[in-house]
Amino acid sequence: MAQRVEKLIIGQRLRVLRTSLGLTQAQMATELGVSPSYITLIESDQRPASARFLMKLAEVYDLNISELAPTTDAQLAAEFGAALKDPTFDLGGLPKAEIEAVLQASPRLATAVIRLHDRYRESLLRPLAEDNPMTDRDKVEVLAETSRPVEAVRGWFYAHRNHVDALDREAEALADELGLHRNEPHVALTARLAAHGIRVRILPAEVMGEQLRRFDLHRKELMLSELLGQSSRRFQIGVLLAKLEQERAMTRLVDDARLADPAAVSLMRVSLANYFAAALLMPYRRFLAACESSRYDIELLGHRFGSSFEQTAHRMSTLQREGARGIPFFFVRVDRAGNMTKRFSAGRCPFSRFGGTCPLWNIHAAFEMFDQVQTQVIRMPEGASYFSIARTVTRAGGTHGQPAQRLAIGLGCDVAYAPRLVYADGMDLGRLKPVDIGLNCYLCERNDCSARAHAPINRRLKVNERERSLAIFQFERD
Repeated sequence: MAQRVEKLIIGQRLRVLRTSLGLTQAQMATELGVSPSYITLIESDQRPASARFLMKLAEVYDLNISELAPTTDAQLAAEFGAALKDPTFDLGGLPKAEIEAVLQASPRLATAVIRLHDRYRESLLRPLAEDNPMTDRDKVEVLAETSRPVEAVRGWFYAHRNHVDALDREAEALADELGLHRNEPHVALTARLAAHGIRVRILPAEVMGEQLRRFDLHRKELMLSELLGQSSRRFQIGVLLAKLEQERAMTRLVDDARLADPAAVSLMRVSLANYFAAALLMPYRRFLAACESSRYDIELLGHRFGSSFEQTAHRMSTLQREGARGIPFFFVRVDRAGNMTKRFSAGRCPFSRFGGTCPLWNIHAAFEMFDQVQTQVIRMPEGASYFSIARTVTRAGGTHGQPAQRLAIGLGCDVAYAPRLVYADGMDLGRLKPVDIGLNCYLCERNDCSARAHAPINRRLKVNERERSLAIFQFERD
């Protein structure tokens, strides 16, 4: 399969290159054989650079194309911008260009500012939470964000574009060896465990209690709850196979990550084992080919690979093998209260680490129509637009009197990739007006939003006692 050359937004990089060469926009346009207005549009980020333009740049100025890719990490930019909005800095409405300049000049400095702000917020809020942790739910949420293990592991996966090549290839090799595309997967997987002297038992819920999986090393038994569906049973077998057969590879990855917190180390090992299990059940080349041929139809792919909607969508966000990349999706999972319990990204998506999600995002509307896919084109404050897919899923378990928890899955990508998705069929993407959303209410500066739950943290409230508008909060503009 030929690798697609992605269009890039390179305005800042092109401007730096041009000024370093001492060229005007007109002079550069002449040398590249394009119009000056084309250079202006690219430098102002109003137009992406085409593959032909990138090749011409590389030829004329003897550059490596990879040097032109934006160097600003989207998540770093979002976290840096969010930190600078803290009223403590007293920066007011800092222009985006100034923030971008710092990120381009010294990303390490930006990271240090974020870390310093995190510690400041933790030192400020911890005494309040210790006095009465239920005093203010928002303080508890922000305090919980300082839990380092989860963020450390999420950061590692984000830095690797949610793709772990070494484990992915080992899982693919094992899938080929077991013939999972020819044989019944559960039979083949249990036979593999049997080769390790381990048997699988499906036990009643009352025997397993609150546990869904338990491995008894002494008795050489993997015990699975009857509450697990078939796809989850296979997945749990894959997790154990990762621990049995990929111990050395996982240890090497954990060591290279240099995580200081023992809890983060354990969590990363769990995450890597889960990654291997998903890659085993949905081997890379077969899964990517199926994604492209089905146009990323999640339900169809679930039937083909015997995976759940969540497993399939999550796997889609990992397809970033060098030379054979899929669409760079972001993947999130939220509960009814808007808490984000999973977030992974193979591409750009500036997730907020605290404060929930924007209520205008259709991932929340998914709870109103169970198990039906919802689509939406969303636009972030910085202007980036994404095509979003959302649907509810039901967690394992569920009995009379104890219904299983419902969660919403969100999968999204840059809107430029939308024509490759079956979910965009029938939509006039060129004329469709995106829904403007923010990271969350604390960090969003859009005024007159009727869905707003909080005023932005870097704006002063503006109260008019004689008027009442749809928006609960009004605030001062720059």
